[in-house]
Amino acid sequence: MKISIIIPTYNEAQTVAELITYLKKNSDTEIIVSDGGSIDDTIELAKNAGATAVISPNKGRAAQMNYGASLATGDVLYFVHADSFPPTSFVKDITNAVDQGYYLGRYQTKFNSTNFLLKLNAWFTKFDWFMCMGGDQTLFVTKNLFDKVGGYKEEMLIMEEYEFCVRAKKNEHYKIFNNTTLVSARKYEGRSWWQVQRANYIAIKLYKKGATQKEIADKYKQLLSIK
Repeated sequence: MKISIIIPTYNEAQTVAELITYLKKNSDTEIIVSDGGSIDDTIELAKNAGATAVISPNKGRAAQMNYGASLATGDVLYFVHADSFPPTSFVKDITNAVDQGYYLGRYQTKFNSTNFLLKLNAWFTKFDWFMCMGGDQTLFVTKNLFDKVGGYKEEMLIMEEYEFCVRAKKNEHYKIFNNTTLVSARKYEGRSWWQVQRANYIAIKLYKKGATQKEIADKYKQLLSIK
């Protein structure tokens, strides 16, 4: 069984080389960086670290992950954010899960922070809840299942991984590993815990009410003061 790691990036020069070096140290898997047109050194650093780095024809996480998947040669696709570090056992974990009939799944979260409230957030990721289906925990899916459900919806500006998991989980076994991915707490830098939780809650609420992607994305950016 071959695993292909796909990392969507946009201006991730601060983290991408460290992540690729870490992944290569713990596996001999194919690593594809699918970039959205970074204006920093992301592409060069990714290549120097040993990954295949390409510029996606279309910018946006969904489009970039689909493009990376189209280039992948593995039987299993493993989507990893540029600031998320899975446990060193990720190849063994994923291989065992697929052998047991789980065709997609994720880890739980551990933030690189000692903040109690973030520890509380992380604790909840052990549950199979909609709000825990984001990509920070990393996501594996077999290539056959990914193709069967049509990949990510490229028109989505936000919550593309949540929507994908809902479709892919239908009639499939979904694995939540007992161990954790180390996730950056950078979203909380300069923001309160409550501000981020409120933004996440409202985004999910708008999504479930059928709001447009632009409405959800604009509201999310407004709540987090993202330009």
